[in-house]
Amino acid sequence: MPEDSIEHIDFKEIDELAISKPLVSHIYTADPSAHVFNGKIYIYPSHDIDAGIPFNDNGDHFGMEDYHVFSMDDISSEAVDNGVALHVNDVAWAEKQMWAPDAACKNGKYYLYFPAKRANGIFQIGVAISESPVGPFIPEKEAIKGSYSIDPAVFEDEDGKHYIYFGGIWGGQLQKYRNNKYDQNNEEPAAGENELGPIVARLQDNMLEFDEEPKEILILDENGEVIKAGDNDRRFFEASWVHKYNGKYYFSYSTGDTHFICYAIGDNPYGPFTYQGRILNPVVGWTSHHSICEVEGEWYLFYHDSSLSKGVTHLRSMKVTKIDYLEDGSIITIDPYGIRRLID
Repeated sequence: MPEDSIEHIDFKEIDELAISKPLVSHIYTADPSAHVFNGKIYIYPSHDIDAGIPFNDNGDHFGMEDYHVFSMDDISSEAVDNGVALHVNDVAWAEKQMWAPDAACKNGKYYLYFPAKRANGIFQIGVAISESPVGPFIPEKEAIKGSYSIDPAVFEDEDGKHYIYFGGIWGGQLQKYRNNKYDQNNEEPAAGENELGPIVARLQDNMLEFDEEPKEILILDENGEVIKAGDNDRRFFEASWVHKYNGKYYFSYSTGDTHFICYAIGDNPYGPFTYQGRILNPVVGWTSHHSICEVEGEWYLFYHDSSLSKGVTHLRSMKVTKIDYLEDGSIITIDPYGIRRLID
């Protein structure tokens, strides 16, 4: 589908209504994955650039080449740019398009997980290692065996096990896979068929390899049925994230072409997860991506929009706002350009 028109948008009004401002303005940053390591906030975003490529459904205009890591002493402090942490030229197996990353920490080492396209145009996921949360990160020589598609997100459970979630349709190529096998002839399911779910695998203790065959996650509707591919307001598109709240696993994701961040709840890291509702309504720009992070006992949504670039979809800026939960564990939907939330 074509990029949404921005001619009707009053960006001065948008800036005045926005519930949060860009965390940085000297470069464009998107897909922010936030973590607290050693009492400090670290954000691992994509670094948007203008690659001079026209908009298309494959996302070729998202031509990112490197990653910067940002740090914050607390949620209200300045986000400090710690410089280039990893560049595509340093990754032997990758050619281009360093899309949304994530990071994890284990035994004093830091692991940066990232997607990139190989020379054959196929996405895989790689991992790079550092002694510091801000890098520089040294990449493994090969992509993670058995990995594919985009948007890696790593969740550490209370028992110390780590799980990696990934997948995205359209430009993310998930529609080309069935049972972890690629076939160029595969396409999205028909509207009345089950959606293509995100993928999960437990990581080995070394954090560098899958410890099992990746599995498809089921996202269920209120009747216990898998959400259908044509249910565009609820079906999975990309941008997996998992956090745990009051003993429940919250799987959140983007619906892509309908621009919502939605969530579903389950009882274990593999799901199934039952759809609950929306966390974030549409932002300026085509994409919506996020992470959810606990900071000093409060929960925050890190997200992005394209308001700073005045609507250029591939030039986005990361933001943050507080999340509110009701007593039943549901999340109050956030309007990015209206009432920030319904309760204080």
